[in-house]
Amino acid sequence: MLSTSYRLRMHAICEQIASNMPVTLQERIWATKLAEANTTAAGMLRQAIRRQQNSEMKEGGVDDFLNRLDIGDPEKPEGVRGFNSPEDIADFFRRDKPEDWRQRD
Repeated sequence: MLSTSYRLRMHAICEQIASNMPVTLQERIWATKLAEANTTAAGMLRQAIRRQQNSEMKEGGVDDFLNRLDIGDPEKPEGVRGFNSPEDIADFFRRDKPEDWRQRD
């Protein structure tokens, strides 16, 4: 679970990222390290990156809905366009888990 101060700081950084405002290197490093250690923070950061990449995302639209569900990888915005093997399907649904994935956020 994120402390209130960490959550508020992460929220402020994510809002800057989403609105294309400058973010200092120290803030970005802090946010990335927190995202690696906490799945809630990781979701916040992924959603901010998606909003930054899709500036035309409308509140209540399909893209916004999928972003709020945290579906998709912001590093691969083109998405999946089909599967070539059963392994591809398994990889699509497999989620990379941190070493402490059993830890409750």
